[in-house]
Amino acid sequence: MEYQYPIDYHWTTDETIDVIHFFEAIEKAYEKGIRREDLMAAYRRFKKVVPSIAEEKKLCGEFEEISGYSSYRTIKKAKEADVSDKILMK
Repeated sequence: MEYQYPIDYHWTTDETIDVIHFFEAIEKAYEKGIRREDLMAAYRRFKKVVPSIAEEKKLCGEFEEISGYSSYRTIKKAKEADVSDKILMK
């Protein structure tokens, strides 16, 4: 995809990588599917960088606007799925 991920320039390099990894996991859930365990691990790392719900909504909203992929719906589906499930969004 040809777009830039929403990032905060105050984050460290490792924090930026964790956020980008999370958004890549969301993309993967839409494009070919991702193991629930991998998606939730990326989300947990993302939440360590972005603990604020308001900031999470802002970043995920920006990401959905530029990509068309909903982080909220993807994580909701993952939370409701069985541990061994593969998450594939439509």
